[in-house]
Amino acid sequence: MRVPARSRETAGLNMTPMIDVVFQLIIFFLLSNQLIQQETQLDLDLPAAASGRQAVAEGPPRVTVNVLADGRIMLGSLAAPRTEVAPRLRQERDRAGDNLEVRIRADRAVPYAAVEPVLVACAEAGIWNVTFAVFKKVEGRGSRVESQN
Repeated sequence: MRVPARSRETAGLNMTPMIDVVFQLIIFFLLSNQLIQQETQLDLDLPAAASGRQAVAEGPPRVTVNVLADGRIMLGSLAAPRTEVAPRLRQERDRAGDNLEVRIRADRAVPYAAVEPVLVACAEAGIWNVTFAVFKKVEGRGSRVESQN
């Protein structure tokens, strides 16, 4: 009786799906990093402060509200009319939880009357963790620090 010959084929592993997933992850992280940078890179002349603490990258979820020199309000990099700020902050709080932080970046030339609606919107949305971005001068150099209110 003749014994059948074993085939010498080895089981192959198809790497194409794994490579596709890796490329998708790379694209996702590049885009999300770009969106985060756009959110905080609006050119604002921040007010100076004598005290504050350095901003930390880790921490609670955060929404950045920019108040431009002409009084316009921007949530991240998107313009928001004053009437929409509270509902959008409430929506973010519902999504992120009660420990949501709102960072207000207001231009130095903006009067308090332009910042007050943002503070009222935070109170209406039930957000009490609010910080202000300020500029602290350190012996001829400058560095950005956060001042907690």
